[in-house]
Amino acid sequence: MSSGVAGSRVNPDTQGMDTDLPLRIAFLTYRGKPTVGGQGVYTRQLSRAITDLGHSVEVFSGPEWPETDPRIPLHKLPSLDFYNEKHPLRFPRPHQLKTWGDWVEFGKFLTGQFPEPLAFSVRVRAALLPRVNDFDLVQDNQCLGYGLLGIQKAGLPILGTIHHPTTVDRRLEMEAANSMRERFFKNRWYSFTDMQTEVVQEISRLVTVSQNSLSDIHRDHKVPMDRMHVVPVGVDQELFRPLPHVAVKKGRLVTTASADAAMKGLKFLLEALAILRRDRDVDLVVIGKLKPDGPAARTIASLGLENAVNFVAGVSDERLIEIFNEAEVGVVPSLYEGFSLPAVELMCCGVPLVATTGGALPEVVGTDGETGLLVEPGNSAALAQRIAVALDDEALRKRISAAGRRRVLERWTWKHSALGTVEQYRALLEESSVIEERRPGGRQAAPRFQSMARS
Repeated sequence: MSSGVAGSRVNPDTQGMDTDLPLRIAFLTYRGKPTVGGQGVYTRQLSRAITDLGHSVEVFSGPEWPETDPRIPLHKLPSLDFYNEKHPLRFPRPHQLKTWGDWVEFGKFLTGQFPEPLAFSVRVRAALLPRVNDFDLVQDNQCLGYGLLGIQKAGLPILGTIHHPTTVDRRLEMEAANSMRERFFKNRWYSFTDMQTEVVQEISRLVTVSQNSLSDIHRDHKVPMDRMHVVPVGVDQELFRPLPHVAVKKGRLVTTASADAAMKGLKFLLEALAILRRDRDVDLVVIGKLKPDGPAARTIASLGLENAVNFVAGVSDERLIEIFNEAEVGVVPSLYEGFSLPAVELMCCGVPLVATTGGALPEVVGTDGETGLLVEPGNSAALAQRIAVALDDEALRKRISAAGRRRVLERWTWKHSALGTVEQYRALLEESSVIEERRPGGRQAAPRFQSMARS
């Protein structure tokens, strides 16, 4: 009988991995907000597409909880939720500190660090260790906390997913800081990226969503190129579509952006909007939530844009598609993107797109002037000029909207993402089996695999 990891499906005829059997995946996401942000979308869509292929997925999540397919169990791992939008920075009472994960989260919070990735990894380790033989592998969605190493040591192979290295967020936030004090606090907040660097160097196989992210992970986290693989994300092509019955609103721009993340470049789009409004009637819808007294709110007030910018959050998928279709031009003003779901969602809706060249955006959007219009990041005047070109040329808008949609339809579906991810699962299990067999006294196969081997 061959030894192996928990998920190694031994084929008694070949003594190798059986690539036909369905897999059992524990899918981890330390937060899965369903309406804003890519992690919740990635979790919902990829887990569903992998289930459609015949595999079994269980999602383990911290708050906010993702939406999951009815076929997919969702295991909610409650946290102290210090950043709950209704009760931010709420101080816990002693009786609420029930687990080691609670104490870890509380301690990191007291020192001004972002505690969620580490605390979630501690909680999910406690949840998975009693169930090691229930799964073949774990896929981690950008938590990269120390607790994952305990799961891996127990015999569950881990496929790490990095959409982009958060070291980039850290660098851009530090550059945007206005004082030494602000830089100190931001640097302390992002100290969890040091942990992530250590963890990714111990995980045997990683996937990311673009060649640009792969290069950045190699540079910032020092991960060898041969341990990383690109599996692009997808878009729901039946949901994100042109709606002929929805009238386009002249001068309407739309973007999806977190109001307070420097990386998303909303400040530069707001400045571009102010420039455009000098000689034309134009307004902006932001898919996201405005934080009172935050950077975006202050910029809007300083530029006198209160009546020209509308923030929308928590809407249904169908209403979101309508909002996209109402826009004359979609804009992605990011300083950096590891992939950009908003870009492909807008393109799939047939909305002509103006985007920056930050990060992977050129890789996603395609050729400037053919499938979208590209502009350097962080340049408000150049962004305004490029948007004006799109607004003033209807023929150009029609051409790039049609070509942009074709590009998405040909390249990015969640089924393609699921097939690529499952391919990485199989490779991970094969690698893990070989590693375990080379170790003296390596971990024996799980009971159900032992019986398969004997049959």
